[in-house]
Amino acid sequence: MTRLYLVTPAKLEPIAFAEMLRRALDAGDVASLQLRLKDASDDDLRRAAEALMPVAQAKDVAFILNDRPDLAAELGADGVHIGQEDATYAQARAAVGPDKIVGVTCHNSRHLAIEAAEAGADYVAFGAFYPTQTKEPKTRADPEILRWWSELMVVPCVAIGGITVENANPLIDASADFLAVSSGVWDYPAGPAAAVKAFNALF
Repeated sequence: MTRLYLVTPAKLEPIAFAEMLRRALDAGDVASLQLRLKDASDDDLRRAAEALMPVAQAKDVAFILNDRPDLAAELGADGVHIGQEDATYAQARAAVGPDKIVGVTCHNSRHLAIEAAEAGADYVAFGAFYPTQTKEPKTRADPEILRWWSELMVVPCVAIGGITVENANPLIDASADFLAVSSGVWDYPAGPAAAVKAFNALF
């Protein structure tokens, strides 16, 4: 069964966003929240985490920091998500310890995904499946890679990149374990809570 993996907007005001997040999490099942503020200073990341992590964890939603194993360890986050240009899996695991989540971006590469899974990654992320406003995707992925992965491997896979309520079905049908969604929830016309409800109705 597919679950929702929320990714924060690229810029946010922590206190105001915490309230929006609370309403979204009240609306239905969410597996995890990734704090992804690409150009933020360490202090901005700390401030955002202090505001948002308690909201997520109170709902049993895993709080995952993007790119920064060192800060994830310092802040007591539930895990870290690393890209191919960030820390290596081994460095990330060493920083956060054996009991935290380490997820790895694998773009559209079966080879990178198998390497990450064999190293011990808790999930692999494939994408981008659709054009995305969040960043210029390095690769386009086909839903077939999700189907191939789920038939072969037990490590969960995350689909990412431009996912909305309207275009999610092919990824759910291809057995994605999680859909990582940012603007598809935060910019949803009827509001984030309605988006969370709508995604859960699809699952």
